[in-house]
Amino acid sequence: MLPRPWLLCVLSLGVVLCASDATENWPQFRGVDGAGVAAPEARPPLKIGPAENVLWRVDVPWSPSSPCVWGDRIFLTTFAEPNLEVRAYDRATGKLLWTRALKPEGIEEFHRVDGSPAASTPATDGKHVVSYFGSWGLVCHDFAGKELWRRPMPVAESGGRFGTGTSPIIVGGRVLLNRDQYRYSTLLAVAVATGATVWETPRPESSGSFGTPAIWQQGGAEEVVLAGSAQLKGYDLASGAERWTITNVTGTVCTTPVVGEGLLFFAAWSPGQADSPRQTWEAFLKAHDKNGDGIVALEEIDVARRDYLRAFDRNRDGKITTEDWDRIKAGDARAENVLIAVKPGGRGDISESHVTWKYRRALPYVPSPLFYGGRLYFVRDQGLMSSLDPKTGEPFYAQERLGPPGNYYASPVAADGRIYVASLPGKVSVVQAGGAKPEVLHTADFGERILATPALVGKNLYLRTQTKLYAFGE
Repeated sequence: MLPRPWLLCVLSLGVVLCASDATENWPQFRGVDGAGVAAPEARPPLKIGPAENVLWRVDVPWSPSSPCVWGDRIFLTTFAEPNLEVRAYDRATGKLLWTRALKPEGIEEFHRVDGSPAASTPATDGKHVVSYFGSWGLVCHDFAGKELWRRPMPVAESGGRFGTGTSPIIVGGRVLLNRDQYRYSTLLAVAVATGATVWETPRPESSGSFGTPAIWQQGGAEEVVLAGSAQLKGYDLASGAERWTITNVTGTVCTTPVVGEGLLFFAAWSPGQADSPRQTWEAFLKAHDKNGDGIVALEEIDVARRDYLRAFDRNRDGKITTEDWDRIKAGDARAENVLIAVKPGGRGDISESHVTWKYRRALPYVPSPLFYGGRLYFVRDQGLMSSLDPKTGEPFYAQERLGPPGNYYASPVAADGRIYVASLPGKVSVVQAGGAKPEVLHTADFGERILATPALVGKNLYLRTQTKLYAFGE
């Protein structure tokens, strides 16, 4: 990316209070271009923790959406039952500047432990703040909290009943939204100034994407890249027309692609594919069919597992039958857990012609991969980190344990030669980029869950935990 001019307006407590360009901000999920990489000038603190380099911390209602930062503002979405909220905080002090509540007629189904009706990170272009809620639709505010437009939508029916996971992005004056659902899936583009439809492309074959769209510039054109239901697709940004497809990738997708070295990288893992076959129907019945009728009603499943296993009820009739199981197995047969590198220039089915290499070990489930410093990084559950050569797919290291176990939902982010990785149980590892194995420079335990991806801007790091929003700076 070419450097662009930027302007520091006011410095207070080491916080950049206003900036003129997106590269000095964190304008969407995973920052500029969704890459997870801060500006080259960024110098966030190495050591962070509940009592280390804390500029301020404030209580926030629980939701897994991540901070969006521009100038002197931090934007968040929250679920303060029964309201869905867009909030703006002051970067220098953490003061809540404004809250705008939406009252949906109904709340989408969502995973009650790991999900929320406010899982989508807002996006901004420095003038507009666009937020998405699966239970409500799109809404746009200015920086003062004035509503500029709204785009109500039917309550989303996510493919696995886990709730919405995608976030909107803004590019070229358009808001792009992945609206993959159980049915009626589309990729939508609306004008950021008005909310009017620019184009909407149906995705009838897809119901398994929780990821955020990515932008790939190639051949003088910009493409929107989005995965779902064992396919990765590229669409023309100007028209929404489908340009290319890659088949036999992961079936249920939580990750977002990244770009580097002129290539596009997509990595995802999901239970049930080639390296994680599902149990047999007979074993499933034995575990859950309490009345022995050969059918598993959702009420028969223990509450702790019900939010996950109800995804197997494919026709949504409240029970899991052999017909549902056959559909699941058929979908598994088309999918493969894999990391792929894609070269530019393809049209049509490019599954064989434009995939330059594949990798299948220790792939990420929820965290998106990171391209940084000429390397590709990704983190699997239990804190297993890998780093690959982007040109060949050969590992510099593979499945190296960071230390903190447990699942990982937040995506890794990078600045100043370091990678910040947060585990679901609330432990943060700061890792030196490069090397023959991950060198852990610092660890911190926040004592509560972390699902949101950190934001790195200037000299600061912003982190949302289960109950708090932190600002760190030396």
